Amino acid sequence: MGRTVLDVGDVRKTYGSGETAVHALRGLSLSVGRGDYVAIMGSSGSGKSTLMNILGCLDVPSSGTYLLDGVDVSRLTDRQLALVRNRRIGFVFQSFNLIPRMTALSNVELPLAYAGVRAAERRRRARAALALVGLTERAGHEPNQLSGGQQQRVAVARALVTAPALVLADEPTGNLDTGSTMDVLGVLDRLNRSGRTIVLITHEPEVAQHARRLVRLVDGRIVEDVRTR
Repeated sequence: MGRTVLDVGDVRKTYGSGETAVHALRGLSLSVGRGDYVAIMGSSGSGKSTLMNILGCLDVPSSGTYLLDGVDVSRLTDRQLALVRNRRIGFVFQSFNLIPRMTALSNVELPLAYAGVRAAERRRRARAALALVGLTERAGHEPNQLSGGQQQRVAVARALVTAPALVLADEPTGNLDTGSTMDVLGVLDRLNRSGRTIVLITHEPEVAQHARRLVRLVDGRIVEDVRTR
């Protein structure tokens, strides 16, 4: 593994206070090197959604440190956090989150448009990202003209287009049938083999099997962290 992409140190997250306080994360530490492929598993209430939000800079810890690609995100302003989210993290969500009346190509271009990249360069990079997920032929199609698996592959291309330090996939196959699930996991496997760092949040063991490392959460703590291959 190359240098560390994610370094979470003794992170705690508490919602509320006093007797009604909910301790979602209880002193969790996790380090992920460049090029790793980590599945984070846990049942409902284990803290995995809270951890996902902190890793994705959508929420900040109550205490502890989080370094993303060497940047201490706990010290950033909201505006700086938004920039980090846009440039250093590629998100893949369960529900695809594509914009309906835009083509696949335009959907993939969106993060670059937010980052102020010029139109010709945006298109070039978006086409390259669609090629990586095997959807060159579908660049002009709108989401309602694509299968669920194809829509999720467009979402993966959108996650990749900014060349992020980390691809963060939250239950990426949760809404897909078996065939589409295998398609999307195949894309993630290939991306990891080409050197991308992937953190996958899932509750499905057969999805987690694709990762190289399994981290299991119970009650806001890591109870297992094993290399699977």
